[in-house]
Amino acid sequence: MDIGFIVVQSLSGLASASALFIIASGLTLVFGVTRIVNFAHGSFYMLGAYIAVTVVPWLLEIDRSPALFFAGVLISAIAVGVLGVLMELLLLRRLYKVPELFQLLATFGVVLMVQDAVLKIWGPVDIPGPRAPGLRHGVEILGQRFPAYELFLIVIGPAVLGLLWLLMHRTRFGILIRAATRDREMVGALGVNQAMLFTGTLFLGAALAGLGGALQIPRLSASSQMDLSIITEAFVVTVIGGMGSVPGAFLAAVLIGQLQAFGVLVFPKITLVLVFLLMAAVLVVKPWGLLGRPEAAAGRAALPEGILSVRAFGLPERIIAGVAITAMLAVPVFGDAYAVKVATEVLVFALAAFSLNFLVGNGGIVSFGHAAYFGLGAYAAGLLVTKGGLPMEPALVAAPIAGAAFAALFGFFVVRLSGIYLAMLTLAFAQIAYAVCFQWVEVTGGDNGVVGVWPSAWASSRHVYHYVVAASAILAIVALRRVVYAPFGATLRAARDSEQRADAIGIDVRTHRWLAFTLAGGAAGLAGGLYAFSKGSIDPTLLAIPLSVDFLAMILLGGIQTVMGAVAGAAAFHTIKDIFMPLTDFWRFLLGSSIIALVLVFPRGLAGAFAGWRA
Repeated sequence: MDIGFIVVQSLSGLASASALFIIASGLTLVFGVTRIVNFAHGSFYMLGAYIAVTVVPWLLEIDRSPALFFAGVLISAIAVGVLGVLMELLLLRRLYKVPELFQLLATFGVVLMVQDAVLKIWGPVDIPGPRAPGLRHGVEILGQRFPAYELFLIVIGPAVLGLLWLLMHRTRFGILIRAATRDREMVGALGVNQAMLFTGTLFLGAALAGLGGALQIPRLSASSQMDLSIITEAFVVTVIGGMGSVPGAFLAAVLIGQLQAFGVLVFPKITLVLVFLLMAAVLVVKPWGLLGRPEAAAGRAALPEGILSVRAFGLPERIIAGVAITAMLAVPVFGDAYAVKVATEVLVFALAAFSLNFLVGNGGIVSFGHAAYFGLGAYAAGLLVTKGGLPMEPALVAAPIAGAAFAALFGFFVVRLSGIYLAMLTLAFAQIAYAVCFQWVEVTGGDNGVVGVWPSAWASSRHVYHYVVAASAILAIVALRRVVYAPFGATLRAARDSEQRADAIGIDVRTHRWLAFTLAGGAAGLAGGLYAFSKGSIDPTLLAIPLSVDFLAMILLGGIQTVMGAVAGAAAFHTIKDIFMPLTDFWRFLLGSSIIALVLVFPRGLAGAFAGWRA
């Protein structure tokens, strides 16, 4: 390996880092000021690329000059910034006072809507963009040719960093952004118009995402999958650098760019997992990122975002629970095969969602990667059947054990953190597990997965297996509910509401949270094992981010402030998704708009709304 190759490879990493920084800097600013984990940031990046491949060729027909090319790039960025303002005015402004997880769910709804809007406007075929005039040639560097446009990207990243530094330190708007990043409540108390500040920040953040997307068109074709492919890396950069720290985001982007440039040469088998290993290592050593700081308001008392009351079921709740269980048991008798399939999946997802709400609502532990334990339980059961030759019964026993074991391993590090850093570390570990299942082809089958995961002969009938799932899921939910009502559950809620007070009276908060994380992972693993036998196959999508987001949507839709809300949310979410998908090719738009409508109408979830109405 000669020195010229090493230099060119390093420059390639810097070009990727520069583009990634531009995108992540907008996400950093938005979170720093508004505290919103904006999943739609990837959608703004995608829209920037699509608008650019529409506007730039039209401008180049007038004159193929570099000035018009970059004018089109800027127009695209500004257009996306305006779309960001519209999202803030129409949606986010109504959600600033609701729990942060509802804001996350709302922005995920925007992601679904934008995906289908892009498919409707531009079609499903990838659209290549024009090459930049004046930057189409290669440059000779130590005997190696390197694209001139990549050199331009290396320059543009630090230029954007410098402009953001000037904005932050030399303008009143930038100083207010810095102040709000440190303590937005104090900024509001001093009389600053927070609405205008938030709107301006959303414009800037969305415009930076659009700029990042528009600058990619000479390198990448615009596609409808660009949003999800970039948002994870942008989150990783933001978290490694420190939420709200623009210089930290730049440093993290450079580290990740170099890691990806040389990691593929040194560790070709684990390229998907390198950045998440880096994030996990950084957060374990520096819980607030490389240049981040603990939040100024971290020690202030706040209203608990979770289960508020654990009173016993009254007559209405008992009637509803009895009717629901009876309906589930009656589906095989009165329903067709499709209804039995849907009912079985509802039971599986109800258990998975309930296990997540055990963490979120009861313990205040927000997990962005709960699907990992669901998927690992499925793989444990499936591999024991297909490669180990075991029957369904011991495989189902192994599923919760596998989920609990990996949750105990990951949770040992996770519970040391709090807030968004805890959530992002759960995402990092989930992506590590996903990458292992995706790339360990000899064992897991890679992206093809594993087939032939069927129940034992006595449970091979879909109707009989439905009762197996019903018995397992209902018993597991009842057992977890007993833990919520037990002293252990009360201790978790105490630590959730005031960690300092719980620690002061002698509660080992970290150990309690670690045990809760392990228990929830075991329940999710059982759900994954049940799901594997109902589908007959497993694949890495069972561990992927979209399924984790689905679980979050279920518990938020049901209501995290109630014990049984997750069950209602799982039934409602899966039913909505199952009804809309067959109706139209643009089911994501309908599902996304439904999620947003439910968040606006029922900010406490379905079960929370029922509790309020009953009161």
